[in-house]
Amino acid sequence: MPFIEQTSRRKLLLGGVALGAATVAGALGGRFLARSQAPRVILGDGASGPLGMAWIPGGTFLMGSEHRLAQENERPAHPVRVDGFWMDTTHVTNDQFARFVRETGYVTTAERKPDWETIRVQLPPGVPRPPDEVLVPGAMVFTGTSAPVRLDDYSRWWSYVPGAQWRHPQGPGSTIQGKGEHPVVQVSHEDALAYARWAGKRLPTEAEWEFAARGGLEQATYAWGDEPMGAGGALLANYWDVKQRPFPVVKPGAGGAEGTLPAGTFPANGYGLYDMTGNAWQWVADWYRADYFAGQAQRASDPIDNPQGPDDCYDPADPGVPVDAPKKVIRGGSFLCNEDYCLSYRPSARRGCDPHSPMSHLGFRLISAA
Repeated sequence: MPFIEQTSRRKLLLGGVALGAATVAGALGGRFLARSQAPRVILGDGASGPLGMAWIPGGTFLMGSEHRLAQENERPAHPVRVDGFWMDTTHVTNDQFARFVRETGYVTTAERKPDWETIRVQLPPGVPRPPDEVLVPGAMVFTGTSAPVRLDDYSRWWSYVPGAQWRHPQGPGSTIQGKGEHPVVQVSHEDALAYARWAGKRLPTEAEWEFAARGGLEQATYAWGDEPMGAGGALLANYWDVKQRPFPVVKPGAGGAEGTLPAGTFPANGYGLYDMTGNAWQWVADWYRADYFAGQAQRASDPIDNPQGPDDCYDPADPGVPVDAPKKVIRGGSFLCNEDYCLSYRPSARRGCDPHSPMSHLGFRLISAA
């Protein structure tokens, strides 16, 4: 199964193309088996807890996965402990982000002229600076294809679209009108941090995110359990159903309009959180190293307390990009994930992404301390 595309506006903007040990569960003697009782859902009401947030009680769990679907960067599963916290029950929505922009006048990364210095570090040494007329505001957009294609070149279905931004996720002709409850997308890591400061919250760490996404199910393959679908073959998250249409083929005339669904379309997990997998990828706080879990597992057999992520970056799976190029972790997968290409709508799936690159399938949610 190919790795998910490491899409970056930097690469397509400049015409480049890139595609983007031992079993721990048994060794731990079953100390972290699935919980026998469903967790209690505690929702904030504005008085006893923050409105629109759910209480995540914290605890010890096996982070990562040994499942046959797990990529190397998800292995090995290793014991981690996190403190309790409150988490947004949904992605930050278009309506919520619009209020932030109205009150602050904030201008997102996609609305500004690209900064060459943030582009340069994502490219091989010696690549010359492009002319100014190429460096125009915009963002990466999933445009899809009209017919099936080989899945070895994401530039066939992704494009850098001038004028694409959070109000116009697919470009100047698109709109979020009538989509106020959809996750906001086309936001960079910097944009997510700016919103978090305004809201008095923060991005979750990778460990906090995964603990919350699992909803009390220890080492389940999906956020809802081990079966990929619900009763009668029902989808339990917004991802690409290749049984209905091959990836990345879009409907004639759709113009890449495949995308998010309103937050909360599918049932919540055991903690009362919606869309922790599928719909839109989610920024978290940590820098990305593909080998981070392997390093963590070597530290000790006892649970690692509240890991904060690595101090540097390492991603050898992104040809044409320096292995130490800055990347932040994204979690949860999106509406583009599917059985044939990505399969990242799983709690343990993780990827690295250029923190300055907004995309049409990437948003965020926040947490607040107890």
